Amino acid sequence: MSDTDNLNTTPPAEKQNSVQNAVQSPWSQTWSILSARLKALSHTAAKRINQRTLIIGVSARIFHPEPGAIGLNSRTLQYLEETIAQWVMSRNVMVLMIPSVNNNSLLHNSSIRLRDYAKQLDGLVLQGGADVAPMSYAKAVTRPEWSGDRARDMYELELLHEFIEAGKPVLGICRGCQLINVAFGGTLYQDIASDVPNSIAHVSDKYDSNTHSIRLTEGGLLDGLFAAKPVALVNSIHHQAVNTLGRDIIVEATSTEDQVIEAIRYSKSNFVVGLQWHPEFHRSSGAELLDCTVILDSFLRTARETRF
Repeated sequence: MSDTDNLNTTPPAEKQNSVQNAVQSPWSQTWSILSARLKALSHTAAKRINQRTLIIGVSARIFHPEPGAIGLNSRTLQYLEETIAQWVMSRNVMVLMIPSVNNNSLLHNSSIRLRDYAKQLDGLVLQGGADVAPMSYAKAVTRPEWSGDRARDMYELELLHEFIEAGKPVLGICRGCQLINVAFGGTLYQDIASDVPNSIAHVSDKYDSNTHSIRLTEGGLLDGLFAAKPVALVNSIHHQAVNTLGRDIIVEATSTEDQVIEAIRYSKSNFVVGLQWHPEFHRSSGAELLDCTVILDSFLRTARETRF
């Protein structure tokens, strides 16, 4: 064997790689390094965003000025019911009350819109409160005391649609459940006792101690969350309820005794759910009531998945 043969012992594949490395331009090497660093930074940023504490917005209740009142009662007040805030915060998330936006203020004008809140926050809770105005679902008022709060309706309907448009989850409670139905063209019973023959008492002086049983819709989202408990006990603090369903609205639960709708879901979004009862009151009202923590966790899990 010649000396030349001894020098040509490098395998062909290694020779090819060696040639490619040798001819790789400085720009190619620089780009490879930058790409690797950008990928690492992107991974780190995504990890930090995912670990960031969730910030959930809660719609405001509105106190309207009383005629002839002075002092604080002469002012429009926006406020948050304490229990709903504590219930959401119990899963170690932050809560922010979203004020209505008055773009025509004579005192302090602003370019901030409800859309800006929907972009920045991770999810929306529509809390309970005053009746939804029949005007908001194109019906005449049956009795003056059921005229509802049209101003709050307009604010919350815009807020709801902005969060849905942003792909963020929404959880509606009591009035919030009714508002979700109205937002998609549905209607309400203005008073269950008057409009639903043989209905049970869905509201009484016992307030959060007034209860009744519900049945979860088989195959629904809530049925999946409570697979072993299709019938459960909830509180009942509402004299109005969902009547005709809005478009793409699915019934998730009904009252076992009179079939009044007790929970709904908008089927075109990842999580837009309405509960007619008040889950935030359940833990303090007795162990026999449905523990709704699993619903809150599902809502927050969707918030984490859609926060990007």
